[in-house]
Amino acid sequence: MNFQQGGQLTGYASELLAAMAARAGIPLHQQLLPWARAYTLVQNAPDTLLFSTVRTSEREPLFRWVGPISPRRIYLYRLEKRHDIRLSHSGQLRQLRIGTLFASASQLQLQQLGLPVGTGQDSTHSDAANLAKLKLGRVDLIAMLDWAMHWQLQQAGLPERMVRPAALLNGQGQYWYALNPQTPDDTVNRLQTALDDLVRAGHAQRLRQKYMGRESIPTGIADFSPSKG
Repeated sequence: MNFQQGGQLTGYASELLAAMAARAGIPLHQQLLPWARAYTLVQNAPDTLLFSTVRTSEREPLFRWVGPISPRRIYLYRLEKRHDIRLSHSGQLRQLRIGTLFASASQLQLQQLGLPVGTGQDSTHSDAANLAKLKLGRVDLIAMLDWAMHWQLQQAGLPERMVRPAALLNGQGQYWYALNPQTPDDTVNRLQTALDDLVRAGHAQRLRQKYMGRESIPTGIADFSPSKG
């Protein structure tokens, strides 16, 4: 969605925002900051914007919003060769070892499903480490955003077919741009109109394909999203 490469900020959300700002005639400067610092800054500093941000009821009054720009999908991935892993209900997860990111929403959700950290979950601080553990067979599944999985496979030089989604862990929410709450209506409207125009013109979809490859939504897999119970 957004990353730094060769000293330059890039990624789907970064490129899309640049195209929106150019179309709306709004000057833009993008800067990479630690998440907590950026989150606080945008709430207090005029003419600032935070991305990519999941729009939640808790965050709703803290920002103004432009979007959505992408769905948010976290899958439980297995190795393609692990045909023995067939999930139909969340209770089956207690028989498996799952790699998660430390202090992530996925870690908390799996804890609530009865998988404590250290036994049911093998938590680490990076998606790359989790992918390596899956490849080596140290875990049965890993929890990862679809955007992140595509990126990690690409960076590791591994084929997309090496992994398969075994279940949708969380399909709730969408990614948006979160603007300072004092942002004028005119700025919000111009950016939203620019986004809508770029979506209609197919530019957003072409950017998704650039960073996600040929995207396909898996069907027929279990859905463990919180709203599904």
